[in-house]
Amino acid sequence: MATPKRLERAALHYLERYASSSENLRRVLMRRVERSARTHGTDHEEGSAAVDEIVRKFKEWGYLNDRAYAEMRVGGLHRRGTSGRAIRHRLALKGVPEDDIEAALEALAAEVVDPDRRAAIAYARRRRIGPWRRDDRDRDRFRDRDLAALGRQGFSFDVALWIVDAESPDACEISLSDN
Repeated sequence: MATPKRLERAALHYLERYASSSENLRRVLMRRVERSARTHGTDHEEGSAAVDEIVRKFKEWGYLNDRAYAEMRVGGLHRRGTSGRAIRHRLALKGVPEDDIEAALEALAAEVVDPDRRAAIAYARRRRIGPWRRDDRDRDRFRDRDLAALGRQGFSFDVALWIVDAESPDACEISLSDN
């Protein structure tokens, strides 16, 4: 049964394991409330009010901070090779407010020169596409496929073309350091 005390313990247990936005924690707890309402016949409105109170308390206590969550996720996703567009989308799916997403992306842009190109390099290196292909002879054969892969990750055509047409991995790094 989803009592307020059990919901609070579940929320603490969830936050011990995962970083979360306020809205994401709300969704997790609401799934418990809905399951309890179906299974045990508990009051959905009462559970919803308890969830709102738990989220409010956790924000007040500093357990939930959407801005800090956004900054942490933006940094991690960027290092992994995720484009700014894809980062924005993923954070929006987690319920992070748009102003927190923008602030985190602006902080990244202040730290990193041309963040989308840096992310594209990380993605291409990880996936071994463009100049990171093992066999240089395969580059022309896989050019369109590599462009499409970068496009699906949210990179602009210009950035994808810049990666795919780079002479070597070092050429990407050098052209970024010239900016």
